[in-house]
Amino acid sequence: MIEGTAQQGNFKFTLSGLGIPFLLVAMLAMMVLPLPPIMLDLFFTFNIALSLVVLLVVIYTIRPLDFSVFPTVLLAATLLRLALNVASTRVVLLDGHTGTGAAGNVIKSFGEFVVGGSYAVGIVVFSVLTIINFVVVTKGAGRISEVNARFTLDAMPGKQMAVDADLNSGLIDQDQARERRQEISGEADFYGSMDGASKFIRGDAIAAILILFINLIFGLGIGMIQHGLTFSQAAEYYTLLTIGDGLVAQIPSLILSTAAAIAVTRASAAKDMGQQVIGQLFDRPKPIAIAAAILGGLGIVPGMPHFVFITLGIVCAAIAYSIQKKIEKSQQVVIPEEVETDEEPQFKDLSWDDVPVVDVIGLEVGYRLIPMVDKNQGGQMMSRIKGVRKKLSQDLGFLIQAVHIRDNLDLTPNSYRIILMGVPVGEGEVYPEKDMAINPGQVFGELSGIQTKDPTFGLDAVWIDTSMKEEAQTLGYTVVDCSTVIATHMSHMLQHHAHELLGHEEVQHLLDMLAKKSPKLVEDLVPKILPLGAVLKVLQNILFEGIPIRDMRTIAETLAEAAVNSQNSDVLTAAVRGALSRQIYQHINGLEQEMAVITLNPELEQILQQSIQSSPEIGLGIEPGLAEKMIKELNVCVQNQELDNKAAVLLVSPAIRSTLARMLRSLAPNLHVLAYNEVPDSKNIKIVAAVGGQTAQAA
Repeated sequence: MIEGTAQQGNFKFTLSGLGIPFLLVAMLAMMVLPLPPIMLDLFFTFNIALSLVVLLVVIYTIRPLDFSVFPTVLLAATLLRLALNVASTRVVLLDGHTGTGAAGNVIKSFGEFVVGGSYAVGIVVFSVLTIINFVVVTKGAGRISEVNARFTLDAMPGKQMAVDADLNSGLIDQDQARERRQEISGEADFYGSMDGASKFIRGDAIAAILILFINLIFGLGIGMIQHGLTFSQAAEYYTLLTIGDGLVAQIPSLILSTAAAIAVTRASAAKDMGQQVIGQLFDRPKPIAIAAAILGGLGIVPGMPHFVFITLGIVCAAIAYSIQKKIEKSQQVVIPEEVETDEEPQFKDLSWDDVPVVDVIGLEVGYRLIPMVDKNQGGQMMSRIKGVRKKLSQDLGFLIQAVHIRDNLDLTPNSYRIILMGVPVGEGEVYPEKDMAINPGQVFGELSGIQTKDPTFGLDAVWIDTSMKEEAQTLGYTVVDCSTVIATHMSHMLQHHAHELLGHEEVQHLLDMLAKKSPKLVEDLVPKILPLGAVLKVLQNILFEGIPIRDMRTIAETLAEAAVNSQNSDVLTAAVRGALSRQIYQHINGLEQEMAVITLNPELEQILQQSIQSSPEIGLGIEPGLAEKMIKELNVCVQNQELDNKAAVLLVSPAIRSTLARMLRSLAPNLHVLAYNEVPDSKNIKIVAAVGGQTAQAA
């Protein structure tokens, strides 16, 4: 590309982006300045070429969004046609009395050759083209654009939630999530722009009809009154010029209208339109065979054109036969021949290799789910699980072990089972040919399908056909495929059991990585101060309460300092939690300066502390009725905090925090239990509730 630049300070001028401004200036000039016939020929030919290029680009575009500038191109092409109509109308009315070549050879050719030189035929052809463009193509494309724009906007929340779900489950990273959000926004902008652009095309069709009548009526008047032509001469000259002008503008308009209709009626797929048509029309032989039989039957009916119908019937039958042969060939399976041998099988002695090793993480699937985990059959499950492991490893701070996948004929065909250390921890049932529409809490309609529950969070859900995905998203459902269902379930279970996945080998790897940057710290900590098992126990305690162990340097420094006074794992865990207070606070409350907390009544807190001190091996040795009342009050406070869209945090004394947290883990799972020293000094707290006033008095 030729490019010229002129620099002065920070100013840089280039010629690479002057195409559109030059075209707009040229259109304005055509509306104001008279153009010679040769320029009209050039611009009309360019208009036809532009419309053909746009049509072919639309046909070979993989997805509609790949040609997102299409609405702007439609507007520019429409303005170009209108400018050409103004310029040609000026020439026709000024010089039309000189003959049919007054407005250039292009208009003359369309007026004489295309319609046979008959202005009556020309009017009919122009009327037919205008009706097709205005009533059929443009009106239908405009309606489809309007509906697509409305449904795309309605479906945006569901699609955004699906992106967030994939991001949270580790199926995609931040860059991929950003691209998908931009694609969703771009899709809504595209169909909205196409809805508006279709109005320009409809207006252009109406303008063409009005320009036709203006040229005819005023042309006859000017020819007979100003130039003294007879009615027949004026009708011949001005009618052919007007019809030629109308046709040379209406044909590109029809082409662009067709391109717009193709763009808005296409579904997104990884194929261009030609591949989609061939792949979907000619993938089954039965419809073509039936069409061949019907054509053959019509060909033998007396009075029908036998040659045409029978010939086309034979062609369709040949196509159906070739498709059937192609399908049979693709379904052939080569079965290897069994090798016969007279040797009897030799049995070797058992060894330790025959004892199966328990997998840390396993996934068992029914036989209908095998294609999902087989890459050769297009299964995406392996890549999804890899994404889950990568996301969890980054979040938790240690490498999640590989997932061993195997089929299990004891499971029902559509079932799967998640296994940790040889023990099932979760299972569910999915349908590979369907999508799961999850009710996030507020939807605007019901869906027909198989009612179920989301295996991860227990939300109401429906298994629907994949063709209903757009409808479900429009109604507010979050739609995911079965691979995402399994991957999300596995991500949730692995995160919940993260402390069980951390072992001696993983801790040693963490220390080895830390030793590369802080060798003296690791050398003094293990095994001089603490054994590796003690460090493992502290890290498992931290993971058990949902705290990542990414900051190994702070953890190691705290352990090295606190282990001098005590090697009790609970004491060391409390010390590490205090050192990680900023991380814990941010994990619960984000970047907010103030955190709303729930506290215990001082009398109740004293009762709990005395209970722990009197029998530390038992834990909270309090009356069951007292514990029940306390848990009931805490759950009410948690619900109130959730209604305010805030995290529920219980702030207690460090002496009772760990024991109380273990007890409330299953009884109040959404409650975070923090000690006083685990709130950073730079943050503020706001007490929203105090639990246990009446309970303590009753005790």
